[in-house]
Amino acid sequence: MNLAQFEAEGSDGPQEVVLVHVPNRQIESLLERLQSIPDLRVSMFPQGALALRPPAEEAPDQVTNVQPRSPIEIFLDGLQSVGSWKALLGYAAAAGAVVWIGLYTETVFLLTAAMLIAPFAGPAMITAMATARGDAVLLRRGLQRYFGGLATTVLVSALLSLLMQQKTVTSQMVSSSEISSVSALLPLVAGAAGALHLCQSERSSLVSGAAVGILVAASLAPPTGIIGMASVLGRWEMVQNGLFVLMLQLIGINLSGSLVFRAYGLTPKGARYSRGKNPIFFGSLAATVLMMGGLLTWQFWGVPNFQRSSRAQRAVESVQKAVEESGLAKLVEANVRFTRPNIPGQETLLNVVYVQQNPGLSMSAEEVKDRLTRSIQQNILEAGFNVTPLVNVSVLEPPEQKRSPATGAE
Repeated sequence: MNLAQFEAEGSDGPQEVVLVHVPNRQIESLLERLQSIPDLRVSMFPQGALALRPPAEEAPDQVTNVQPRSPIEIFLDGLQSVGSWKALLGYAAAAGAVVWIGLYTETVFLLTAAMLIAPFAGPAMITAMATARGDAVLLRRGLQRYFGGLATTVLVSALLSLLMQQKTVTSQMVSSSEISSVSALLPLVAGAAGALHLCQSERSSLVSGAAVGILVAASLAPPTGIIGMASVLGRWEMVQNGLFVLMLQLIGINLSGSLVFRAYGLTPKGARYSRGKNPIFFGSLAATVLMMGGLLTWQFWGVPNFQRSSRAQRAVESVQKAVEESGLAKLVEANVRFTRPNIPGQETLLNVVYVQQNPGLSMSAEEVKDRLTRSIQQNILEAGFNVTPLVNVSVLEPPEQKRSPATGAE
């Protein structure tokens, strides 16, 4: 569409220059047909173009047919996004410093800032793209950059903990290190969203690249910082949690991202690309599925530490059930969490419960507290949480209602 052709003088003599706007779906087939031209040179300018043509009244229909990017454009753009090692390691070091400050000072918005500058989304998506293409060389480069960036962030956070002589674990470290039973959903969604963003043309992308990048890095930046800080403090259960999350993210992103890329036409063979191999794609995909299954098996039937967040939520339900069945009080609030200190031989679940005593009871507040404490502990033990429940019940009383001296009304 809107083709223009003219003569020009190049470094090696006269040349023919052709400018043409091509629909996205036709780029790769066009390149294949032009391969027979000797000394062919192609420059691609992947900007959205409004290529209008007669009749003028059809202009609204002509500009609404926005197509996804061609496979060759997605692939070449992905290669460019790999970037240099210096930039990757520089951003990874900056992310390590910011995430350390956020975890150390318990400043949540700094963790968000660390997610924005963490350069992990690019290597993760390149790994998914290499899997879809069956490119062993690109797969190795993506994995090298992924683990190189992570190692840099871990090292920076560990060095800062050593320099600042950190001695205790912060509450933000504890909350960020807890893993939910649905943690695998985030990397699957992030991988699909990242691949979908790369496949969309400029004018049809409804989400910014920064938003997709922070989604991919949302559960990568905090765990890397925690691994470095926990290593210095000797909290190896936190290190184990962080390593589990990092592997789960890479595998989940690779699984969903590679499938989306394949759906958009990224195959081992294409125009100006013949390095991919189908056996590598199927082998990488099978290995990804097996590793995902292994991690999920380890999470649900192995270490209970990998489900602390979900287990705490289920414990709240047990507390609520115990209070309702007692008939002694109404639940006001229940705060349930696993504690920071390591007590040898037990996994401590701290329950801080606030209740309001039911009116008309002849029991004292102290008696209500004792009975509810025993009931809550018994419910949690019978639910099979395999923890030591420590319960602190506070019985609250509403203010007494006063009567009006004139009418006697309350």
